[in-house]
Amino acid sequence: MKQPRIGLMIGDPGGIGPEVCVRALASGLTRSQGDVVLIGSASAVERAIADTGVSLPIVPVNTAAGAAQVEGLPLIDCGDLSREDFEVGKPSALSGRAVKRWMDRAESLCRSGALDGWIMAPINTDSMRQAQLVEHLDDLQPKGTFMFRLSGPLRAVPIAEHVPVRDIAATVTQERVELVIGLTDRHLRQWGIPAPRIGVAGLNPHAMFEEDAEIIAPAVDAQRQAGVDVRGPVSPDAVFRQCVEGEYDAVVTMFHDQGQIALKTAAFEGACTVYLGLDYVQLSVPHGTAYDIAGTGRAQHHSMVAAIRTALDLAAGRGFLASETNPGGPEA
Repeated sequence: MKQPRIGLMIGDPGGIGPEVCVRALASGLTRSQGDVVLIGSASAVERAIADTGVSLPIVPVNTAAGAAQVEGLPLIDCGDLSREDFEVGKPSALSGRAVKRWMDRAESLCRSGALDGWIMAPINTDSMRQAQLVEHLDDLQPKGTFMFRLSGPLRAVPIAEHVPVRDIAATVTQERVELVIGLTDRHLRQWGIPAPRIGVAGLNPHAMFEEDAEIIAPAVDAQRQAGVDVRGPVSPDAVFRQCVEGEYDAVVTMFHDQGQIALKTAAFEGACTVYLGLDYVQLSVPHGTAYDIAGTGRAQHHSMVAAIRTALDLAAGRGFLASETNPGGPEA
């Protein structure tokens, strides 16, 4: 099996993204799992090195393949941001535009096959808005994808994202529930789980009302007849505990907070998000740019370590087990 190659887009240069990226690579915890190359600006990485006290040098590379065997921090320097173009702890249009170019570079490398996936370090919507690139963070989600969130053994994917509570029921359609069940099954198989078990949360308390019986249950039955090992609708107050205990490999949820509250309550540090519907692994971490502590060197890098390890494992088809053994801390 070839070593997977992952790009690590350093995030908003004024935030903690560059810091957690360099600290994660300097930890050495991901080295045995594959190759990781930073994508961004040398000036932002140099700032992060100074702020964190990391002693590794930047090693410029032209391709992702150049990251292998590098003794230092391999960086694809897009050469489009100087130290004077951003201020630590503050958003800016120049930062927003640079981040978008770095994202485009990462996606291009994945589409060409040079990378097996990429990770988005924390970005800032204010920077993106000032650059007139987006109105909402949802605008950056790849079209036709769904956000598969995981934290240890608990994994959940909603059929819709940031929808007002009053409108949630209207988004629950049999077609959409079937689509997400099928995508979840396909991706779990690609990632190294040969026989995925999927639970589907009901919409209502105890999964006991019309939407559960007339929409969700028929969707589950249709996917089961198509060969998917899926159960539901399961009472929302039970399905996440059952997943943690190993009954399911993932849970399909009916709205954003239904799964997010469970995930962030169970374990926030080490959580990450993978996009379903792409031919490569695209992943992000759950925390933001933390402008209030940017530049202090205090930002924890454990979530980024977990994200890198998860991305490498999934890209290699190794499943989740390697990443779940103390995902963000030192190996046993």
